[in-house]
Formats: sequence, structure tokens, C-alpha cells
Amino acid sequence: MSMPELSSAGTSETIIEEGDAPASKKIEGRSPWRLAYERLRHDRAAKIALATILVIVLLALLAPVFAKIVGHGPNQQFIDIGENANGGPVPPSGTFWLGTDNNGRDLFIRILYGARISLIVGVLATGISVALGVVLGLAAGFIGGLVDTVIARLIDVMLSIPVLILAISIAYIWHASLWLVIIIVGVLSFTYLARIVRGQVISIKSREFIEAARALGARPWRIMFVDLLPNVMAQVIVYATLLIPAAIVFEASLSFLGVGVPPPTADWGSMISDASGFFQYGYWWFLLFPSVALLTTTLAFNIFGDSVRDALDPRGAGIYV
Repeated sequence: MSMPELSSAGTSETIIEEGDAPASKKIEGRSPWRLAYERLRHDRAAKIALATILVIVLLALLAPVFAKIVGHGPNQQFIDIGENANGGPVPPSGTFWLGTDNNGRDLFIRILYGARISLIVGVLATGISVALGVVLGLAAGFIGGLVDTVIARLIDVMLSIPVLILAISIAYIWHASLWLVIIIVGVLSFTYLARIVRGQVISIKSREFIEAARALGARPWRIMFVDLLPNVMAQVIVYATLLIPAAIVFEASLSFLGVGVPPPTADWGSMISDASGFFQYGYWWFLLFPSVALLTTTLAFNIFGDSVRDALDPRGAGIYV
């Protein structure tokens, strides 16, 4: 066993004998991604949020199974048993687990199908936003000059226009559909990511490894997507996790205003809009359950996104969303 000895300066030094431990186990290097994973794995809030997201995704995928179990379709109206004597929705019961809506449809089944719509819009719209933001941000930051000026002015113009008003106008003129809503939400949400990527690229494009790639004759597209993109992926991942709940709320807002996914497709925004006129008459379940579903989903994604941000950059430097 090694013993501490005093050096000439009076401090203790530990002498490690050759047989104490293998050199490979004395110092173990870990990549930043491994360190971020370890931080995330020990974050209780992140684990709870991720578990909630997985449950929501599973319920959305199993929506047809639940519809078959209860024998109620998402658009099936039950005039006799799904409405009361006044023509209003009926409360939760053994037949309708979360009650019915104003048309006598099973609210539980419609909420599950509404989750499918929200998740599809959130993920696909985020994918469009990330693709646009990354490509334009890399081009503006690396190429610079006229390209940077044109992209910067385009982003300034888009940021100067109220996004919700523009989205409502486009959806109303072109008669909104699911795919149109996805495109609208995706295209109108890339601006901040493009600015983030541009700023990061400008800060690292003059480093030695980029200059070496230039000297070796690498093409600009290769430098952007092979050398620069991996160095901004942390910011992209953080922004993507936080953009999904924003896209879900954006889509629900359009549906709430009547220009989102067209009826009778089950959608949380349209359900909340329909229920707002019935809440004052005591039909609390009609408004409560779709609202809780929307709140739970967006809150889980936001908490998980914050945890990812903290895990990738625990000091809070370099990632701004």
C-alpha cells in the first residue's frame, strides 16, 4: 500500500506503485455527449418529463385500440346516450370515461386522437424549422457577404410581421388542412434557430481545424455540414426540444381560432374552442380534459427541453433559446 511522503516544500505527495491500478483506470476520459447523458440520467425532472412524454406517445399510438375496446369511434355521435335532455354533453361515466362533447362524441377517444394530431404537427413542423434554420444559419455564417445580408434581411422581415396573424391569413386563404398547418408552423418558426446557428458559425469558422479544411481543398458544403454542423448540434438539439411544445401550442391556437385542422378531425384546439361556450352551464369536463391534455404535453416537453439544455451546457454559457 502506498504511503504519503512529505516533499521538500512541506506538502504531501502520494506515491503510486506500479501494481496499484492499471493506467487505463486511473484517468478515464469522457466526451461532452457522455457527460451530458450522465447529467440528464441523474436529473429527476427530466426522467419524469420523459416518462410523461412516452406515456402520451403510447396513448396516441394506441388510440385505435382504445376506440375498439370501448366501441366508440372518434367522430361517432351518440344522440341517445351521449346527450342529456337539453342536448348538452353528458358527464364522465362507465360508458364515456371522460364524458362527451357537444355533439355526443366520446371525449376520451377524441382526446387520444387529438394527441396524434398534436404530436404529428409538433414533430414534423419542428423538423421543417430545424432544417431551414440549420441550412440558412450555416450559409449565412460561413459564406457571409451578400448571402448573409439577404438571409439576415429575410429573417428581419419575418420577425417584424406578427406570426399568428400571418398564419391565420395563410390558413384562411388556402383553406387549412393538416399538411398546410404543418408547413405554416414549420416555415414560420425557423428564424430564431437560424440566428443561433449563424452566430455560432461566425464564432468558430476562423479556428484552426476550419482553416486546415480550407487548405486541404474541402468544398464549402463539406465544411459546413461535416466540420461546422457537429459543433453547433448542441444548440440545435436544445432548440428542437423546446420548439416541439411551441409548435403544438401554435397548431392548437390556429384550431381554436377556426383556421387549423378542419373538423370533424379530433383536435385539442378545436375541442377547447367548442367547450368554451359550455363551461358556464356546468359542463366542466368538456373544457377541463382537453385543456389538461394540452397543458401536460407542452409542460412535459418544456421541462425535458430545459433539462437537455442544462445537461449540454451546465454553466449556462453558449446556448441561448
